[in-house]
Amino acid sequence: MKKNYLFFGIILIFLFMGIKSETFAQKSPVMYFCEKWGNSGEVGIGDRFHKGYLTVVVKCDHALHLKDVHIQFDKWNANTEAFDYYKKFDYTLEPDMNYVYFSKNESSDMSFDESGIYRVFLLDDDNETITSALIEIID
Repeated sequence: MKKNYLFFGIILIFLFMGIKSETFAQKSPVMYFCEKWGNSGEVGIGDRFHKGYLTVVVKCDHALHLKDVHIQFDKWNANTEAFDYYKKFDYTLEPDMNYVYFSKNESSDMSFDESGIYRVFLLDDDNETITSALIEIID
């Protein structure tokens, strides 16, 4: 009988520890795409678009703590069955930002000119991946 009480006591301790711990759905930044950034935010969110200019959005629960970043496109090459470098753009952020969009400006066109599958990265100044996502470009 004492063994049963001890067993249930240990189970209760683990149960309370599990209830106490916090679980977050988003521990790292999330990247997604839209047609453009409008007055009230994203317009036309998706992961499949026609060729042309797009906007990359990164959202996080905490400040990104980044200043100089890069958006890099790698395109899937069916012949080699690997992603090949396609283009890269530089941006400057405020370190306290946690919700940011990257769109066409004077130094980056953010244009997908060829149809295919792309892997898009947000890289820090040391070219370390902060977040990434896949997108399909169609004719």
